Amino acid sequence: MHVAEAGDPHGPPYLLLHGWPESWRTWEGVMERAAGTARVIAVDLPGIGGSTGAVPGGSKRLIAAAVHDLVGALGLTGLTLVGHDAGGMVAYSYLRQYADADRVVVMNTVIPGVEPWSEVLSNPYIWHFGFHAVPALPETLVRDRQAEYFGYFYDVLSPAPEKITEESRAAHAAAYGTDAALTAGFDLYRAFPQDARDNAELAAAGPVDTPLLYVRGDGEGGDITAYAEGLREAGVRNLTTALIPGAGHFAQEEAPGDVWDLIHSFAATTTRS
Repeated sequence: MHVAEAGDPHGPPYLLLHGWPESWRTWEGVMERAAGTARVIAVDLPGIGGSTGAVPGGSKRLIAAAVHDLVGALGLTGLTLVGHDAGGMVAYSYLRQYADADRVVVMNTVIPGVEPWSEVLSNPYIWHFGFHAVPALPETLVRDRQAEYFGYFYDVLSPAPEKITEESRAAHAAAYGTDAALTAGFDLYRAFPQDARDNAELAAAGPVDTPLLYVRGDGEGGDITAYAEGLREAGVRNLTTALIPGAGHFAQEEAPGDVWDLIHSFAATTTRS
C-alpha cells in the first residue's frame, strides 16, 4: 500500500482514505495545514495509484482489513481514521469491525445498507452507480479518457470546481491510468450489494460506541439529518454531524482548511469510552 506522510512522526496520527475518482493527493491541502500539529498519513486504496494488490470485487470489509493491517504495521495508536466517499465506506466498515481507532470521520458519502441508501439508489442523478457496476463496460469506455470522464464529476458535484486544480485532476487521472487501476476503482461500486449485506451483518452484531463524525458539504445536497438517523438506527451511538460551508462533494479539496479544523477539533474533544 502506497503511503504518503507529513508532519511530526511522533504526533497524533491521522490516516486518510480517498474516494473515487481520487488518489492520496486529494488530501494534500489538508496535509499541508495539519503538518504542524499532527502526523498525517494518506494512502492510495489497494490497486489504485501507487498501491498494488487490489481487493478482488472491491469489498469495503476486505479493504478495511487491509487498512487494519497497515495500522498494525505502522504501529499507530490514538488513531483518527478519516475516509471520503468510498474511503468513507471503508472507514465505516473499519469502525464496525475493529476497536483500535479512537475515532472515525466519514465524509461526503452514503453507507451501503444504511439509510438513506435506498433513497440514493433510486435517485436518477446517481446514474453512475449502475453504470460503474456493469462488468467490463466502464473500463472499455473510460480507458484513455480518464481525465475527461473524471472531470465531469468534479464539475457537477462541486459548487466551485476550479478549486479542484488541474494538477490534482491530472494526478487522479494518472492514478487510474492502467486497466487494473480502472477495475479497482469500478469494483468499489460493484461491491455495493455485498457491502450492504456486510453492513447489515455488522450492525446485527451490536451497537458501536467509537466516536463518529459524519460530514457533508453544504452545497452537496441531501438532508444531513437523514444520514444521521440512518447511522443511529444502524447502532452508531456516539455520533456528531457537521456541514462544511461553501463546499460540495470534494470538501477536502474545496475547503481543506475548514476540513482540517473540523477534524482536528473533533479529535481534540473526543475520546473512546
